[in-house]
Amino acid sequence: MKTVFVSGCYDLLHSGHVEFFRQASAYGSLYVGIGSDKTILDLKKHKTLYSENERLFMVKSIRYVQDAFINKGSGIMDFIPTVDMLKPDIFVVNEDGSTPAKEAFCKERGIEYVVLKRTPQEGLEARSSTDIKNTLCGIPTRLDLAGTWIDQPYVNQYAPGWALTISLEPTFEVRERCGLSTSTRNMIRRIWPMKLPDMDPEMLAKLVFCFENDPERSDGIISGAQDSIGICMPGLVRHWYDKRFWPEKIESCHDDRILDWLEDHLCMIPMEPRRDGCSVLEGKDITEAKVKALAAAADACWEAIMAMDLERFAAAYKASFEAQVAMFPAMIQGSVQAYIDRYSVMDGVLAWKMPGAGGGGYLALVCRDRASFPAGAIELKIRRK
Repeated sequence: MKTVFVSGCYDLLHSGHVEFFRQASAYGSLYVGIGSDKTILDLKKHKTLYSENERLFMVKSIRYVQDAFINKGSGIMDFIPTVDMLKPDIFVVNEDGSTPAKEAFCKERGIEYVVLKRTPQEGLEARSSTDIKNTLCGIPTRLDLAGTWIDQPYVNQYAPGWALTISLEPTFEVRERCGLSTSTRNMIRRIWPMKLPDMDPEMLAKLVFCFENDPERSDGIISGAQDSIGICMPGLVRHWYDKRFWPEKIESCHDDRILDWLEDHLCMIPMEPRRDGCSVLEGKDITEAKVKALAAAADACWEAIMAMDLERFAAAYKASFEAQVAMFPAMIQGSVQAYIDRYSVMDGVLAWKMPGAGGGGYLALVCRDRASFPAGAIELKIRRK
């Protein structure tokens, strides 16, 4: 019988995990690698609900599992020492957990790589750890579409312009240091742990911005207003910056036709998180011409979205990212360019950019339609209210 390996955290063990183990065990004798407490703390910046010994006990108790181990490695590839010990024939992942790095790792070692779709046991609801976490914490996140960086006065002092954001329901795991404004989101959770309060969204955004940017902060960094606005204000929003941190004007789009259209063409690919100590400001080259190019791309992006013109939207979206990288070339350091090279040539992928400051995290794609979303892509749900 072949040896089959899977790996994960399994901190919120649920029926979806058990069904995944059942399906994986159909390929052979199943062994499970479990992320250590330290690895999860390093990656997700929070402690586990259950200790590694408790998680090991629970996973070992599942009848589809032959044996389980605490992975001795670190980072998102913490399973490497376990794989080297077991020498499995098959490595199984679900579609959310599939990455090019895992696939390449298996190819190098001659291990068959199997990607399973998330399907619940017949008669049961689909479950995921993310769903459970979102039930406990429904704080939205945000995706910046165009004009990123123009919310900082050291950029908008050269030329004014719009930043475009969409507020996202947290239907996926919002990972730390990945460009989705987790620092602002975590700041919000210090005040409202479960959900945003029911109040005027623009006022709420300004309250969050002021709370996060305490004048006593010792690091001297001012978080951009696009983070609090993108999280707190539903739908598609654009905000105009001119030599200030807070925008002079804000406009929102809540048209369901347009928001549905965006959901049909936008998805995200998980990449490695931005490394600790990574500075995307190194080598920055901000000029009037480059900021004007960023502002023009944001204008074109909004107009294309309002017209639901996919070709123009993709061109403006890509132009906005190119304008960002021209000013901050360190955004695509590390493995980012390899992800761009991989996904940019796929059929149906029309444009790409990184959320936030870059350096890792996610690759946000504009695609021809949902059928063109690459395997493992995260579909987005825009918050309506």
